[in-house]
Amino acid sequence: MAAAVWYLASAMSLTMSESTVADPRYPIGKHQRPERVTAEDRERYLATLDQLPEAMRAAVAGLNDAQLDTPYREGGWTVRQVVHHVADSHANMVVRVRRALTEDWPRITPYDQSAWAELEDAKTLPVEWSLKILDGLHERLGVLLRSIGGSEWERGYEHPENGRTTVGQAAALYDWHSRHHVAHITELRRRMGW
Repeated sequence: MAAAVWYLASAMSLTMSESTVADPRYPIGKHQRPERVTAEDRERYLATLDQLPEAMRAAVAGLNDAQLDTPYREGGWTVRQVVHHVADSHANMVVRVRRALTEDWPRITPYDQSAWAELEDAKTLPVEWSLKILDGLHERLGVLLRSIGGSEWERGYEHPENGRTTVGQAAALYDWHSRHHVAHITELRRRMGW
């Protein structure tokens, strides 16, 4: 739990310092895609990805159904939808990385994340179901990413909208994505006094 508390404290301090000037859709700022990913960067990304399940669980701890069904911003997803979205998104990331490591620059298929968030399961199921998905998914992801060498981090996939993306750049994106969505929830809790 100590790692998640540190993680949440870091996300919260960024959120609180930027929340008065930042777009509430991007409480930690927009993702900046790195051109080059260093070994030090990879370690930082791996630490975030390792901590995400515990950090997400801590972010929603103690929330009741009414709170889980509160949008994190006007016109935004509910906390429940955010948690389910993270599980959906990170499952897609794992498949993309696995394809990048076993195929030669595969063309991946994007998905309509907004439409997925409107499906009944994303709007109604207990968040615990997706928290359990994140537990197992991130355990496997950590093992997979720690097993690859430097050149494998340069392998990648072709995204129809975002172009060529290396495994290292995908890790950077999902490092940001993890912190981004935890901050949506922690910022809402701060604003609402939860």
